[in-house]
Amino acid sequence: MNPARLNALIRKECYQIIRDPSSILIALVLPILLIFIFTYAVSLDINHLRLGVVIEEQTAPARELAGAFINNPDFDITTATDRRQLEDALIAGSLRGLFIIPADFSARLQRGDAALQVITDGSEPNTATFVRNYCLGVWSNWLAQQQKLSGREQLPPVDADIRVWYNPELESRNFLLPGALALIMTLIGTLLTALVIAREWERGTMEALLSTAVTRSELLLGKLIPYFLLGMVSLILSVAAIILLFQVPFRGSFLLLLLTGAVFLFTALGLGLLISTTARNQFVACQIAFLSAFMPSLMLSGFLFEISSMPTVIQWLCQAIPAKYFISCLHALFLVGNIRAILLPNLLLMAAVGAILFGLTFVKTGKRLD
Repeated sequence: MNPARLNALIRKECYQIIRDPSSILIALVLPILLIFIFTYAVSLDINHLRLGVVIEEQTAPARELAGAFINNPDFDITTATDRRQLEDALIAGSLRGLFIIPADFSARLQRGDAALQVITDGSEPNTATFVRNYCLGVWSNWLAQQQKLSGREQLPPVDADIRVWYNPELESRNFLLPGALALIMTLIGTLLTALVIAREWERGTMEALLSTAVTRSELLLGKLIPYFLLGMVSLILSVAAIILLFQVPFRGSFLLLLLTGAVFLFTALGLGLLISTTARNQFVACQIAFLSAFMPSLMLSGFLFEISSMPTVIQWLCQAIPAKYFISCLHALFLVGNIRAILLPNLLLMAAVGAILFGLTFVKTGKRLD
């Protein structure tokens, strides 16, 4: 390897990055845009749940129970005296469920066998589960309050002290944004290099490079180093936005975060180089990058779906997804801390995947024109 030739290639690529605004947009603008999307458009928290409350009995207990729903900030309540008035709204999707207070509610409440009905829209099973659990929670709190006011409060046989570790606020943003960072860096790192060599082939400059004394190692490193530095800048900006703008807690070491990010970026850039070496067209390279990098990372990394619940064959396939290991590292660093038992194995596995990708890229990159 000739240092002078490598330096010349790196300078050439840096000039090309400066002259081509698409690389700057991909590395510096796209991550912030995606972070805003994942923050405000993707959430597992249920707020302002649209619920219909049917009060078939106009008695004090029925109105008090309905008031417990109306005064709850988690609900947007629509009231009615007949369930048929709200059935069309439930079918249309403007309501996610109905809470029915029947006509004999007060009489059965005095006897101790009160029955209520919750009707949910099963077309969205997760939301239906939230509706059911929220309604049961409001009913249980109201019933305990009524027993306390009447002097019939019964102490439970077991007093459970519930503690939530690592994310005590139960904010889905604290879990989603670190995982989204892995998806963002997958997309950014792959796109940055997936278009590089493909662009050289389209412009006809690759033939000029192949006719020189530049070796394959110099060619690949000349492409890798500038985009690696650009990707690290993108990582730092993304982490700063997640921590400073959206107040996601960070309990680990920033040096370890940079180390894990560098190893993962090395892997993502290697995949992009492999794609651009194989597909000598920028459009095709971009499509392959999206299908082979972003989609598997989204579906098979454990970000959205639990890997242990997948079929065994798919679980084995997940082991080849670098984002799986990066997400584990990010969740540990953001929510827990410097857990060596999590970070070290994932770092080694990411580095192994990156080495395999660069090996394939080195073999695939030839010095001959086909």
